[in-house]
Amino acid sequence: MTIQQVSVPAETLAPTGSTNAYLVGDEAAILVDPANRTDDLDAAVASVSVEHVLVTHAHPDHVGAVAHYADSCDATVWARAGREERFERATGIAPDRTFREGTVIEDATVVETPGHAPDHVALAADGAMLTGDLVVSAGSVVVGADEGDVRAYLTSLRRLYARNPDELYPGHGPVIEDPRAEIERLIRHRLDRERKILGAVRDGATALDEILDFAYDKDLSGVRDLARTTTAAHLEKLAVEGKVAWDDERAKIAGSDE
Repeated sequence: MTIQQVSVPAETLAPTGSTNAYLVGDEAAILVDPANRTDDLDAAVASVSVEHVLVTHAHPDHVGAVAHYADSCDATVWARAGREERFERATGIAPDRTFREGTVIEDATVVETPGHAPDHVALAADGAMLTGDLVVSAGSVVVGADEGDVRAYLTSLRRLYARNPDELYPGHGPVIEDPRAEIERLIRHRLDRERKILGAVRDGATALDEILDFAYDKDLSGVRDLARTTTAAHLEKLAVEGKVAWDDERAKIAGSDE
């Protein structure tokens, strides 16, 4: 089975400045994450018969040309079951059909992988997986308190690790040839960050910005807002696990009187 990757310029937080669109299959292809319309993507779409259009999640840098290609290809548009309104707000069109864990679309199977976004999914296809913003080959994935969930994200990474795919086709950056090594790196990074955040609270930091300054030992110029929402997401996880008390403004070790 053929998987074509087309890098599409997009307004994205990813350092690549682009989002990967994918065409999966030959005769009845699936178009995944068409962020924008470009000549290269037009040419790739023209080389197959696109029967289906879907996105790994409905963030703006993954959905910009969904409506165009759905119309021009007369394709079936899919969205995550229960997230149809979110999809329609993002794309401007209503889905024709919905998917959930285990749904088979041509030669691809949906795997639910929430964490980066609540509607996030991956696609398993012939030993490979299209992973959207679950995995990147450099840096880390934003899991922010606005709609991210660190517990769900780590669970999704571990599910992906257990599947042991041959290759990963991410939403940004090159194909990942050693999936387990990258998954391990991302899990380790996330847990290391969590240890620093918990350590900051144990050392007496209480306000979000104070905890942030404790937990990050690098220049945050230009990315402080992302680091801030990431720190808040970790505090939410630690609160759910009963390790800290967190009221969206201040944190303390759970059970302490301070």
